[in-house]
Amino acid sequence: MSGKFVRAAAGLAMAASSAVAQAAYQLNLQEPASHIGERVHDLHTIILVICLAIFIGVFGVLGYSLYAHRKSKGHVAAQFHENTTVEVLWTVIPFVILVLMAWPATTTLLAMRDTTQPDITIKVTGYQWKWGYDYLKGDGEGISFLSNLATPHNQIYEQAPKGENYLLEVDNPLVVPVGRKIRVLTTGNDVIHAWYVPALAVKQDANPGFIRDAWFRADREGTYRGQCAELCGKDHAFMPIVVEVVSQEKYAAWVGEQKKKMAALAEDPNKTWDLAALAERGEKVYQANCVACHQPNGKGQPPAFPALSGSKLVNGPKADQIGLVLNGKQGTAMASFKQLSDVELAAVITYTRNSWANKTGEAVLPAEVTAARK
Repeated sequence: MSGKFVRAAAGLAMAASSAVAQAAYQLNLQEPASHIGERVHDLHTIILVICLAIFIGVFGVLGYSLYAHRKSKGHVAAQFHENTTVEVLWTVIPFVILVLMAWPATTTLLAMRDTTQPDITIKVTGYQWKWGYDYLKGDGEGISFLSNLATPHNQIYEQAPKGENYLLEVDNPLVVPVGRKIRVLTTGNDVIHAWYVPALAVKQDANPGFIRDAWFRADREGTYRGQCAELCGKDHAFMPIVVEVVSQEKYAAWVGEQKKKMAALAEDPNKTWDLAALAERGEKVYQANCVACHQPNGKGQPPAFPALSGSKLVNGPKADQIGLVLNGKQGTAMASFKQLSDVELAAVITYTRNSWANKTGEAVLPAEVTAARK
């Protein structure tokens, strides 16, 4: 039975009406975009058909027996203790069915775990609540960036109509070339996350302190979306994953652009920062990393997310706030932001100390953050 035939049979019912077809993802798996994805999709369909056949067979016999041998027709229950033939059959038949199901399932799982000889290796780090990508080997080696939810806040708070890719859009998607084997190494910065892209049949937990791996090879260009699949905290629903699969030529061009951007953003260690420059930079860092919890006006969402505007901590000694942002606070939703650079941390702390009701007039320099890390 070919993969196309199996998928066509599974989708036959959905083609009955346009309304159902539009809800395809609610009724079936996403259309696979990789060979492993096709195997997973077909395995799902085959086992579903087997389960449906068993259901119809068992309940068909049961229904017929209840109807045809009912007491009102004069039937009397048979009296027997055991039947060797029946016992052999209901032991052997399920065993054979399980073996037939286990064989394709096992071969598919083994194929999913074969991460050898990748063309590109990418480290994926889960943060509360964003993804970090580091290209470790292959084309693009050395590229690093964070990927944040790009859905506007006015859509989330129902102040504007929801977009087509509501909660499934990011500012920096993962970009990979078509037809190349991509190995992903997953880990977590704070709690357990899970990197899940259904169309590529890749799902792997991202555990703090551990490295897990998975792989995928997209067979066609396109945009494939997923989400964090592990309950990881307040904004678990705001950790989308977007994978852009492009041609080798477009990928080479993207790599060149990213390296130019990284070179342009490289911090000059001898640069002298003033309060205005740090605050301007800090506002962008705040919008990308802090606004979901502490809100654009700095008033937070007490008690889970305290206000920064008028905060004693923010208006107090610089060292206390630096320590909190660097290390987080155990037992609260405040995670560590060590993944940000010293300049970014200095800038966002400077911004919070001189915004809203906070007027400290103090700048936190990158050197102070560097010293605090030690």
